[in-house]
Amino acid sequence: MGETLQKKRVLKKYLPDPLARRLVVLTGARQTGKTTLAKEKYANLKYINLHSPENREVVNNIHSASWGTSVGNAVLDEAQKAPVVFEKVKYAFDEGSISFSVLTGSSQILLLKKVRESLAGRAFFYELWPLMQCEMNNSTKTNSVPEPLLHSILLSENLERSLSKVPASLLGGEDAAYRGAEEFILRWGGMPALLPLSESERWKWLKDYGYTYLERDLGDLARLNDLSPFRKFQRLAALRSGSLLSYSELARDAGVSVDTARRYLEYLRISYQTILLQPYYQNLTSSVIKTPKIYWLDVGILRQLSGFRGEATGEIYETMVVSELVKWIKTVQLDVEVYFYRTRSGMELDVLIETERGVIGMEIKSRKIIVGKDIGAMKKIASSLGNRWIGGIVVYRGDSIERIDEPQIWAIPSRRLFQAPIPIR
Repeated sequence: MGETLQKKRVLKKYLPDPLARRLVVLTGARQTGKTTLAKEKYANLKYINLHSPENREVVNNIHSASWGTSVGNAVLDEAQKAPVVFEKVKYAFDEGSISFSVLTGSSQILLLKKVRESLAGRAFFYELWPLMQCEMNNSTKTNSVPEPLLHSILLSENLERSLSKVPASLLGGEDAAYRGAEEFILRWGGMPALLPLSESERWKWLKDYGYTYLERDLGDLARLNDLSPFRKFQRLAALRSGSLLSYSELARDAGVSVDTARRYLEYLRISYQTILLQPYYQNLTSSVIKTPKIYWLDVGILRQLSGFRGEATGEIYETMVVSELVKWIKTVQLDVEVYFYRTRSGMELDVLIETERGVIGMEIKSRKIIVGKDIGAMKKIASSLGNRWIGGIVVYRGDSIERIDEPQIWAIPSRRLFQAPIPIR
């Protein structure tokens, strides 16, 4: 895989044109490339970095009535660092002296709080996530990133229609880029700054990222005097990626109260470190549990926190698959919901995706061979859903896309699911 510092980002296609009358809020975890993307997409707009104290002092002293002439349409980076900006942008936008501005920031809670207070009903939100497989395996010569196979599946009413258009297997040369992108994500995650670094430099960068996150984002969010309890909690949460969440167990192991554990986990969620996958709300087969599962959003950060550098385990692979799924859905803002399904008796399906057209099931297996028991829960759920069932996918590390059972149950290699399909020639 050709590694370059710059990768085309899917989100660029979905960001508004600067000729529109729009206020854009671009947020996401630190170091995902928000500044690079904003500068590239809006190269003709004035760029102001509010992480600079000097720039903050300047904008603080600009009178609201003069904002349009002094600043005008602009990209305001790290906007939450200068809260007065929100009111001034609102005033200028409402008065018509500006028609377009971009506000970026990684501290979601502070940024969104100011937007709710000042820009409610005016701002359009976009989130930039760590690099996805389809962005990793993409030629820099193209203007945009081709949609992965996943996208057509999520819009489908019939899986066979989507999957019959792609070859069952790829030749070694065709498959090499797919494998390379997936292996990179499984080993290092998707932080763009890692691409040009050596292996030792990557581990150091990930370690330093942890300190930067704690000092900056967590400092903004929580203003904790002692970061040691949170650091321990963070590591314990990383070790539980892909598991049912138990606040009481996390609290006990971290040596904090349950209320503190809830607060710490919320810090991780709103700073784009973790997601909580909710259980499906209907009892399709028997009584379902109501406990969410926790997943880390970036495998590289997960590995750094857990200290695990070996071959991807089942938990790491599952984390990668769920993360890739969520990142795509959130990036293109598809109207679908992602759940998992588990009954009190222990029957479980890793992912249920509810779309406008029906429900798609996913079972995640970190191996190259699928066995009959892998689809047992899926078949029972499909039967309960009836005509709402679109189809099922066993996501695995094998080589072939193939129909393996009814009703509409397919095996799809993860690297093929999350990257652009090669059509049958």
